[in-house]
Amino acid sequence: MQDPNEDTEWNDILRKKGILPPKEVAKDDEEEQDLALQQQSVVKTYENMTLEELEENEDEFEEDDEAAIEMYRQKRLAEWKSSQMKDVFGEVMEISGQDYVKEVNKAGEGIWVVLHLYKQGIPLCALINQHMGALARKFPQTKFLKSISTTCIANYPDKNLPTIFVYCQGNMKAQFIGPLVFGGMNLTLEELEWRLSESGAVKTDLEENPHKQIHDQMMSSIRTRKTQRQLESITSSAKWTFCLTRSTTVFFLR
Repeated sequence: MQDPNEDTEWNDILRKKGILPPKEVAKDDEEEQDLALQQQSVVKTYENMTLEELEENEDEFEEDDEAAIEMYRQKRLAEWKSSQMKDVFGEVMEISGQDYVKEVNKAGEGIWVVLHLYKQGIPLCALINQHMGALARKFPQTKFLKSISTTCIANYPDKNLPTIFVYCQGNMKAQFIGPLVFGGMNLTLEELEWRLSESGAVKTDLEENPHKQIHDQMMSSIRTRKTQRQLESITSSAKWTFCLTRSTTVFFLR
């Protein structure tokens, strides 16, 4: 008679049909299964633990779990740092020359700093300060600063205003100096965002340079007006004459 505990395809079919009872599991196999379930439970437990809970329950974990637990500890630590950095700033802060080193050069590891040097009474400076406020709220992980030019840098010339310096970890990454660089009062919020994103200070969701779209529209308008003027010129200067022949009237354009 065939052994009902034998591992055969036929016996497996009979077990599924309920004809044979379930296969008896050896005691050693049962212990291994229980141990595997316990280990899975432990893994699931420390996967969902916070940093504080990992520290409190550190002595309860098996030695074999230490490597995995350390990996999850580092993961939780990175997530915690990321959450702490997410909404650090969110507004434009006014600084003086005395704050420069602390707030700009020593802003911190991985912190991007955008500093606007301005002066009261310059319309473009006021416009950029307005744009900076909106960008600071949109990108709270970037530090946005402003400072009256001469209080930050002695004798800084007004002709260089507005000026924007971009720093990261004490190193200057970009600088925008003078009104021509910004395109005057036509500067839009999106254009400033794009320029700062090119320097690395912010991670924009804009897909292309908004200034390029304006430039293309301007060029298209210029070409259209030029074509219209050419047609008007041809029409106004043209003089028509005609010559009668025996059977045909011929028109000449000269």
